[in-house]
Amino acid sequence: MFKPHTLGKIGEANAVLFLKNKGYKILKVNYVNIYGEIDIIAQLKKQYIFVEVKTKSNLNYGFPQEEVTKIKQIRIKKGALEFLKLRRISTDKIRFDVIEIFNDTINHIEDAFY
Repeated sequence: MFKPHTLGKIGEANAVLFLKNKGYKILKVNYVNIYGEIDIIAQLKKQYIFVEVKTKSNLNYGFPQEEVTKIKQIRIKKGALEFLKLRRISTDKIRFDVIEIFNDTINHIEDAFY
């Protein structure tokens, strides 16, 4: 059994490989700014995708995606806008995804929140 931090890092690494295999370009991993951390920032064609990865070893406390609370969503959105602003990227083509990993199964939820 892995410690939660180790399990999370393994999950993020698997999510990066998963996205690369689907043709996504990975721009940043574990991007940190004043609003918090965004696990993965990727690009697919002209769309910027901000991904929260949740990995669990059991379902005792619900599905991984349920841990992406409204507060977490707000922080990710603010962090995403800051990322774009600092890089002078002007686009409305952004998406917020969640990747949940449980028992070696990866569930990619596109447009998980707005």
